[in-house]
Amino acid sequence: MADRYRPKSAVQRAREGNPSKTAIKEGVIVPRAVLAEPEWNEVFKISPHPAVEAANTRCREVASTEWRRIVPILEVAAGIGEVDHTTVKDLCVCVARIDQAERDLSERGLMVTAERGTVKNGAATIAGQYRSQLARYIRELGLSPSARTAITAPDPEDDDSDIWD
Repeated sequence: MADRYRPKSAVQRAREGNPSKTAIKEGVIVPRAVLAEPEWNEVFKISPHPAVEAANTRCREVASTEWRRIVPILEVAAGIGEVDHTTVKDLCVCVARIDQAERDLSERGLMVTAERGTVKNGAATIAGQYRSQLARYIRELGLSPSARTAITAPDPEDDDSDIWD
């Protein structure tokens, strides 16, 4: 179900044919853009420590893969623009960090031995926080099935572009 408190984007209203015929504010229409992939070396810095560098290398690969997976879809489906660059980049960072936390959980386990005895692995908490943020990004960008159900394509018969109708 769509979030009834969140207004529809201008692209979504245009895609649905704007049935209410209310004016779409020019300020909310974002010019479409082809987003350039960020330099992941700037986000996941090169480290002199081999273990940290191995984790950062993997994060760069995961973030880059996620970028190449979702940006083409968003460019067509959501009409993203340059202003959305940071949001999409943050989504890719979240995916990379979740992967990093899950790898740590797989290697060290859910419970780890610390100074005070056996405690919960901090990666579990970190993964949960990143998943919560990722869910927000997915909802905002319309990447989940429930977010996509709120977007309906206009019917071909409702084409108002013919001046002779």
